[in-house]
Amino acid sequence: MSINEPDVLAEVTAAFERYEQALVSNDVAVLDELFWNSPHTLRYGATENLYGYDAIQAFRAARPSAGLARTLGPTVITTYGRDFATANTEFHRTGSDRVGRQSQTWLRTPAGWRVVAAHVSLMS
Repeated sequence: MSINEPDVLAEVTAAFERYEQALVSNDVAVLDELFWNSPHTLRYGATENLYGYDAIQAFRAARPSAGLARTLGPTVITTYGRDFATANTEFHRTGSDRVGRQSQTWLRTPAGWRVVAAHVSLMS
């Protein structure tokens, strides 16, 4: 298995960056697009556990759009072969001393790269 093939890494990095831009601008349509539309998709948030695409989509639609800006810290994207990848990053929000952590598992689907599992947590 090849790790971080340059073209695959570039594709996943672009998808990750697109997700980040959609997140901080509350572009719910893009956020919904980039999650795999499946009951197998999950997202563990800082305050919620979401099982299945429908639950994730409902959370996004109801989430307040204020205070979403953040600065990314170290980010590690690793691809495994041509169809699987992980993206892990630290983030900081203005006015908070807490360090956020975000992990995503990405899968190449017929529709493109999609998040199949995500986890967000905060450290004191």
